[in-house]
Amino acid sequence: MSSDTIADIITSIRNADMYRKSVVRVASTNISQSIVKILLREGFIENVRKHRENNKDFLVLTLRHRRNRNRKRTYRNLLNLKRISRPGLRIYSNYQRIPRILGGMGVVILSTSRGIMTDREARLERIGGEILCYIW
Repeated sequence: MSSDTIADIITSIRNADMYRKSVVRVASTNISQSIVKILLREGFIENVRKHRENNKDFLVLTLRHRRNRNRKRTYRNLLNLKRISRPGLRIYSNYQRIPRILGGMGVVILSTSRGIMTDREARLERIGGEILCYIW
């Protein structure tokens, strides 16, 4: 685990999705709980549950996979995640310049003064913030 918890969450989910794992365990922090709530609400993951082990809290995520119709054994990766703002280079945006991913099909997760939210919520509330990651 590094000092960048958001990058750790994104990398864990991306690696598990790439290797067709159905369950991922990530460290439970306030930021990770907010990001996981957004992923659950947007339909990128199926289920979340809290797990406590050795006085440390973890979030156990159940990923959503879809079978390819042509072949029985192959799966299609549903998650593409990209970290944008990082500790060495913070990226901020006002609500008018929040990027649209795949013409609105993807999700941008922002950290605003009112908490962590999606790009749609930030545009509706007319607030900008730090662009954490893209999901499509």
